[in-house]
Amino acid sequence: MKERINGILSEVKTKIAAAASESELQSVKSTYIGKQGALSLLMKELPGLAAELRPQIGSALNQAKNQVTELVESKRTELKLKASEVSPDFDCSVPGILPRQGGLHPITQMCYDLNDTFRSMGFEIFQEDDITSELYAFDKLNFPQNHPARESMDTYWLEGHDSGATCEKLCLRPHLTGGSVRYMQTHKPPYRFVYPGRVYRNETTDAHHERAFFQYEALIVDKDITFTSGKVMIKSILSKVFGTDVPVRMRSGFFPFVEPGFEIDMQCQVCGGKGCSVCKHVGWIEVMPGGSPHPNVLRAAGLDPDEYTGFYVNIGLDRLVMMRYGVDDVRLFHSADLRFLNQFK
Repeated sequence: MKERINGILSEVKTKIAAAASESELQSVKSTYIGKQGALSLLMKELPGLAAELRPQIGSALNQAKNQVTELVESKRTELKLKASEVSPDFDCSVPGILPRQGGLHPITQMCYDLNDTFRSMGFEIFQEDDITSELYAFDKLNFPQNHPARESMDTYWLEGHDSGATCEKLCLRPHLTGGSVRYMQTHKPPYRFVYPGRVYRNETTDAHHERAFFQYEALIVDKDITFTSGKVMIKSILSKVFGTDVPVRMRSGFFPFVEPGFEIDMQCQVCGGKGCSVCKHVGWIEVMPGGSPHPNVLRAAGLDPDEYTGFYVNIGLDRLVMMRYGVDDVRLFHSADLRFLNQFK
């Protein structure tokens, strides 16, 4: 039996020395000390030996298995050290292959730029989950019970959570404004914050509409806020984004959550105000609603509308990006087409 053990050890040493890779070394280890390895099979023959020989042979087998394990680990260390060596045939003067680099999505870039702008003006950045309730999406924003935006033709309601009390009915947020009410409920006035995020609308897509798109909401609430302050804020935002003064106009508009309300337009930066498919050939493009928070919204947030007022805007982030880069179809930004997105690295 000892001769067989010594023969196996001699054979193992030769194969370990010849192993040129980790996989070859592992194969040698399994062949000799694995469950069905040569030395393991010899251990199974011990019960058939004379009683006085078993301790001696058993000890020899254990020593052999330990020796094989040590030889394998030593060879493994040697292979790892050699793997880090540079071949003498390697030509260091040959240019390497640059790794592919990613980049921020243009909408993300725009969001970060706006964050920097608002931080410089003392605003806080606020974020919330994409799922909200009817209570915050509509009720606390002064939407009447029969408003069409509550219907499934406009809003994505979550199956299994589309009935019951308004606080139990859940949907993908159709706008960010409900989250602003939640912020005001959990913070003390005055408020000065922005709220970027994706919103969802059940509508037909075209060159300037998507079912899922990004908004960027800004809200100031204090005891003495004028519309002039709000307009200065809007012009500051656009000048920061585009690097130049951008003509802005404010038209009277109705939104349940502001009073008075305005449609805020900017001159189309794709055509320079001459008219194109993006601006529907009028030279102006609507980028945000705005106005003073409705008294009912302030009450829902726990504020006295006779004491507090403010200014609110909700920026269509996708459209601003279209203006910045002169892109005429918003669907390109959500296409995941790297041929298009690689232009914005």
